[in-house]
Amino acid sequence: MKPGDKLVIRLILKSDREMEYLHLKDTRASTMEPVNVLSGYKWQDGLGYYESTKDASTNFFISHLRKGTYVFDYPVFITHTGVFSTGNASIQCMYAPEFVANSGGMKIRVEE
Repeated sequence: MKPGDKLVIRLILKSDREMEYLHLKDTRASTMEPVNVLSGYKWQDGLGYYESTKDASTNFFISHLRKGTYVFDYPVFITHTGVFSTGNASIQCMYAPEFVANSGGMKIRVEE
């Protein structure tokens, strides 16, 4: 990767049951600047959710999730060179916090 490259971050969520009131948080590496900076409600693949972009993370708030597989993606631009650690993505049910899952992080190298 080089500064100025546009990447699409893709999160794949698989649920074996219906759930309500979920918070999906994806933390970004410090070299990633999100393209979508305005928060808002979105509809995709039969799922409605609120997407909120913060300084270091993108948050998805889901009021009702049916059983199935869902894909969340958002574009970012690479801004600096170096080696960076990406954060992990986590999802948790707000009313039943014992339902939680986390992804792993990784290191990325950005060269000129």
